[in-house]
Amino acid sequence: MAEVCPFRPLQYDPDRVPIADVVTQPYDKISPEMERRYLDAHPNNVIRLIRPQSDAPAGGAASAYERARQRLEEWRAAGILRQAATPCMFAYFQEFRTPDTGEARVRKGLVCITRLRDYADRVIFPHEGTLEGPKRDRLELLRATRTHLGQVFLLYSDPERRVDALLDGAAARSPEIAFRAENGVDHRLWRIAAPDVIDAIRDALASHKLVIADGHHRYETALTYRDERRRERGGNDAGGSEWLMTTLVNMDSPGMTILPAHRVLSDLDGFDPAALPGAVERYFHVTAVDDASALEARLREAGADRPVVGMVSGNPAACRLLALREGVDVARIADGVTAAQSRLDVVVLHRLILQACLGISEEAVFRGGHLEYVRGFAEAAGRVGASRAQAAFLLNATRLDQVRDIAFGGEVLPQKSTDFFPKLLSGLTLYSLD
Repeated sequence: MAEVCPFRPLQYDPDRVPIADVVTQPYDKISPEMERRYLDAHPNNVIRLIRPQSDAPAGGAASAYERARQRLEEWRAAGILRQAATPCMFAYFQEFRTPDTGEARVRKGLVCITRLRDYADRVIFPHEGTLEGPKRDRLELLRATRTHLGQVFLLYSDPERRVDALLDGAAARSPEIAFRAENGVDHRLWRIAAPDVIDAIRDALASHKLVIADGHHRYETALTYRDERRRERGGNDAGGSEWLMTTLVNMDSPGMTILPAHRVLSDLDGFDPAALPGAVERYFHVTAVDDASALEARLREAGADRPVVGMVSGNPAACRLLALREGVDVARIADGVTAAQSRLDVVVLHRLILQACLGISEEAVFRGGHLEYVRGFAEAAGRVGASRAQAAFLLNATRLDQVRDIAFGGEVLPQKSTDFFPKLLSGLTLYSLD
């Protein structure tokens, strides 16, 4: 089953650079404003490695990847990045407050390398599909740098919390790294090098299957690169490329948090906000709600026993609760939807509202046309009437058991069905494949 291992990480020298100034959100979560902020924060910010196009000289994508390789070599030679002398793992704790409720939580993760496994092996499972463009980009960067620059986020199920207890033991001493980053999240790392603790962690995880939470594109890129290296070496051992830098989190731990990714619609030709409520009535009971605050409460309450979607549309904006009608067979209406998928709010939204009612194809959703994914109920609802947004579709968060069951069943969710919060920071550790 799952196989994890300590590794010799590349890390920033804290005596040379302030850690808080050189780490970033994952590469695909970085907005243009965030990119500018990271570039200004420090000349050795990891943005210059994970998004080398951000400040590369003219010459196209190929020169950007080459520049990332050169920078990585320069930073290692200058001692800005140093490789640990002995293999280790890390306990990685993130202390935060949930954005919608303000509840204080701690998420406990294990940083290590995990052996790559093909999906057909049924050891590591995806829960979302991927796009070819991002995978091509990540593959070119990996080929150039031969280094995993960010952690892939994996989940396992351990109700007894055996690994959590071992991580708590490591966290009994002062952390090696501790700082507060954006979103008010406190990040702390403790090195785990004791062979008996590492053996106990490996034994505890050996019987588990894993689900990819974040990092599907990087995981599949790593598989492709592993296979390239196997062919080059003439066998089934690609050396360091058989492994991927990961953070593993117990989905049964109280710190696990999934936020909903609300959808905001804009620039759809022929959109008629007045006709939208009537168009969705063939599938949903439509109930008018006074305001966004009341809609959020009604959505949470109604979503306990059936698929529901909140909708804000019109000018002035009006709020409505859409509850799936009894007898509507989503799997029959929408090709390729299974019985398990048909019970998910996000699937109902995509297949019945976006596709059947608004004519937005699955391909268009994959390309990113017309939809913006927004964190925060009030933020998403407030876009309607305050900008060019035509409508907002509000969701309850996908539950962890739904993610697990869909993944282990060999199925996937629509893009951006989950928003695991907080994100794992890039730049805390790097993994050189050489």
